[in-house]
Amino acid sequence: MSQPSWTRYLLVLPLAACQVGASDGAARPPGWLWSTAYAVPSEWTSEESGYFSIIEGHDRRIYVGTAKYGHNAYLVAFDPRSGRLRTVVDAQREIGAQATGFAAQAKIHTRNNVGVSGRIYFGTKQGYPKRDEPRTAYPGGHPMVYDPSSGKTRVYPVPIKHQGVISVTPDESRGVAYISTCSDERPIESTHFMRLDLKTGRYRDLLDCRHMYAFIVVDYLGRAWHPILGGTMARYDPRTDRLDRVPQTIDGLAPAAATRLADPQPHPLNWDLSPDRKHLYAVAMSGNQLYSYDLTTEGSSLEGKSLGPLVATASATDCRAMCVAPDGTVWAGVAATFPGRGKFLHVVNYRPGWKAPVDRGPIAIANPDYATFTDTNGQTRRWHHGVVKDPDGTLRPRYVIMGICAARAGTVYVTTLYPFTIHSLRVPKSTD
Repeated sequence: MSQPSWTRYLLVLPLAACQVGASDGAARPPGWLWSTAYAVPSEWTSEESGYFSIIEGHDRRIYVGTAKYGHNAYLVAFDPRSGRLRTVVDAQREIGAQATGFAAQAKIHTRNNVGVSGRIYFGTKQGYPKRDEPRTAYPGGHPMVYDPSSGKTRVYPVPIKHQGVISVTPDESRGVAYISTCSDERPIESTHFMRLDLKTGRYRDLLDCRHMYAFIVVDYLGRAWHPILGGTMARYDPRTDRLDRVPQTIDGLAPAAATRLADPQPHPLNWDLSPDRKHLYAVAMSGNQLYSYDLTTEGSSLEGKSLGPLVATASATDCRAMCVAPDGTVWAGVAATFPGRGKFLHVVNYRPGWKAPVDRGPIAIANPDYATFTDTNGQTRRWHHGVVKDPDGTLRPRYVIMGICAARAGTVYVTTLYPFTIHSLRVPKSTD
């Protein structure tokens, strides 16, 4: 886990000697958040991994994207009432592709979005090339729209050849969706901010923002926002057909280097909107700080403010999962490292008016038999090394929280790796 941050974000994690009986920390923190865990069937993944592709549909099902490197990607529906999972979209079958290797549609990496219609918006993305595979072998990713009411999926053309799709955000009132592509090059990649006509399937390229893992949001005025490398933001207003580059401030000043919001080198950011779409919340992956922006203010810059640390006592944090619930609560999944204790996966929330985010504690698994972690010889099964069993028998996820979704019923869902797991959490309410 000592690789560069962007490499860790891609989850090229080492298959180390990770026996289930080993503990990462000598002492347990109090206040476990007990999850009910559900293993995503191994046939839908290649290395038991996934990304931040998780959302609740209008039908109350949880829609999760998977990664099967070199082969395919699937959109999976999880029914909280029955605990069952089923595939609803086979990406390559819908596209009509049979490619393997780097040419395959290997991931659904988008953070899924739901339109007013209830349709699920997502896209496909490239995997990782082997030494003899050129990046041009990948034809490009496809935006897709799945309709749970009919079970049908519409596939749109490749926006930019040889680039994947990392964000698909609809504005159904205008019949469009906004797309962000990803070339996956390093250290700086190409990421095209595009407008898709949902009826005709035609694209308009607005700007190459060069910002990795972009989340596009559409605010209360219908303006689409996309981060630009270096800290400015692209804002497209369909009412005037105008694209602006908007600088940001944090607490009245240009973002400091420590915020990781304006890095000259790519650093992943997580964005999401309040339910009224008037406030934008942001987390930099390694920044340990929650920020908010008021999208209603007029002026030449976007005014942001710091809301406080995610986990105040942590010496290091990795947050690649953040969302805003229908009731306006901000939720984050954080891999937090503590001096002398090691790393634990925490859930944090924040409500407008609170003094700071509140750490709800680390996740532990209430049903440790939800998956088989060792073979008949007692060795850790391949790609099942993502759990830690403490000396007292507590089983907990090891690496990072990849995705988070707060459902309307109050349950919070997070995903972790190795095996690819959906955790169902009931977090105690608080008035802090």
